[in-house]
Amino acid sequence: MTDSSDRTDATAPTALTGEELREALAELIGVSPSEVEDDANLIQLGLESLQMMRLVTKWRRAGLDVAFGDLTGTPTFAAWNERITRELARSGG
Repeated sequence: MTDSSDRTDATAPTALTGEELREALAELIGVSPSEVEDDANLIQLGLESLQMMRLVTKWRRAGLDVAFGDLTGTPTFAAWNERITRELARSGG
């Protein structure tokens, strides 16, 4: 049986595309992917700090250099997508 914390598995960073990230964030927040606009504040959309900490933990375990402050400092899809894309390129993911 899975609980809601397992839903962060959808955001495992290996070969994560922008649309996959958008869909995974939308699922975590409980909105449609179309509501996760590039410049929308994910916190205002309903993403909770515990969910962000789980994402950071998952991404760091996968070898990405992402910190909680990176996400909270710029809580938009565009900023997160750029950060994850850069880290994937750096890590060869």
